[in-house]
Amino acid sequence: MSEEWEFFILLLEKYSEYKSESAREVLERWKNADIIPYINRMYGLYHIERLENAFEDIDRKLEQR
Repeated sequence: MSEEWEFFILLLEKYSEYKSESAREVLERWKNADIIPYINRMYGLYHIERLENAFEDIDRKLEQR
């Protein structure tokens, strides 16, 4: 598995904890909003910043959808 996908899984798990939801629920929401490709493109930035910054960015993206 690539580093990007390993990070995606970590991000999904941590975001789920942040939202107090299951990873399945979060993944379904991300799929429905079609933001998984966006999240993967943001790997370069997300993995060097605080995870909370990624969470805020993902929340903004979801609000836009």
